[in-house]
Amino acid sequence: MTPLNQILGSVRIIICLVFFVYTSWSDYKTREVSNNIWILFAPLAFALTFTELFLYKETSTMLSYGISFSLTTAFALILFYSGGFGGADAKALICLAFALPFYPQNLFTPLSREISPISQTFFPFTVFSNSVLLAAATAIYMLFHNIFWHIKTGRKLFEEDHQNESLGRKILVLITGYKVSVNKLKEKWHLYPLEDTEENPEKGFKRKLVLIPKDEDRNTIVERLTKAVEAGKIQDTVWATPGLPMLIFITAGLIIALFFGDIVWTCIRLLLR
Repeated sequence: MTPLNQILGSVRIIICLVFFVYTSWSDYKTREVSNNIWILFAPLAFALTFTELFLYKETSTMLSYGISFSLTTAFALILFYSGGFGGADAKALICLAFALPFYPQNLFTPLSREISPISQTFFPFTVFSNSVLLAAATAIYMLFHNIFWHIKTGRKLFEEDHQNESLGRKILVLITGYKVSVNKLKEKWHLYPLEDTEENPEKGFKRKLVLIPKDEDRNTIVERLTKAVEAGKIQDTVWATPGLPMLIFITAGLIIALFFGDIVWTCIRLLLR
């Protein structure tokens, strides 16, 4: 491995970490990331990676780069349009595919001492799986938070209005949100309601759980909940979710993937021993 090759590889990693840490901070503070960040990140990452591959790799590696980028982009877009990912999260994965399509094994050896097959060919997928596991861990916190809230206050987790909701929906709400007052929901812009109300002359008043809150619906739903509380139709506490800044988990997933390895692959290997 030549010094220039090492420099280009190191610069790609440093740039990724710098951009991801900054976008994580922006996501945490404002739940938004400027498109200008990705406009700067993407071409810079592509230029560095393409230059390194063109100068030091074979044609087959260039093809693998194209395949890794294409599959990662398709995956990110599917997640975005299906509502599983925010726009910034999808752009982050796409930029990562530009910068680090494969695990930089010439520069790093993970603490797990083994580079998974996925990391070798589709490194962004390892970062994604790591980030999902980290984000899923918050579900444990949410569940215990809600149990302790129930024990402490003696109040029901789900009101009679929710009795027609399925068990699956209730479980998803329990592990993704917690109960807050409507006033707090109005004040904390990063909180999204996990329930809504509707009223019409034929069906009357109805209260329902919402599993995937959308930005454009937030203020409208909060206003309906406020009116329902003021009219005495529902209690002051409602279900809400903090809208986890996924970029923080993606950044953590990247750091873990670089220095520790593929969490899923490591767990599978341990179970098969």
